[in-house]
Amino acid sequence: MSINRVAISGNLTRDAELRTTQGGMSILDFGVAVNDRRKNQQTGEWEDCPNFVDCTVFGTRGEKLQPYLTKGSKVALEGKLRYRSWESGGQRRSKLGVIVDDLEFMSSRRDDAGSGYAPRPVPAADPAIDAAASVYDEDIPF
Repeated sequence: MSINRVAISGNLTRDAELRTTQGGMSILDFGVAVNDRRKNQQTGEWEDCPNFVDCTVFGTRGEKLQPYLTKGSKVALEGKLRYRSWESGGQRRSKLGVIVDDLEFMSSRRDDAGSGYAPRPVPAADPAIDAAASVYDEDIPF
């Protein structure tokens, strides 16, 4: 038995690109940068060393996620590793990527102007809910 699971969090390196196969399957590709910290042996200082991971989402999930996966967005994802190999210009090439099963957004949504990240709006307090909560608090015997 073997286990093929990976969990990473990082920032998107580019906007997600949606394409469709001849058979009609949607494929969403994007890249995530994940930092690793290492101590530089010459200076003794800690340095961030980025790792770049190619990620893929298949089907309608990819279609729905595409508008929200923009360069710089922070995400956490879980999936499985997938090895690919091909020949290009007479040379054998290969890469290891992640097939995404679950994705969570870790940064706020972009504001309408697209000028940056805006906090999510907090709904105004409802006086009826506050009144019910205060009555309920008084009824608790402990």
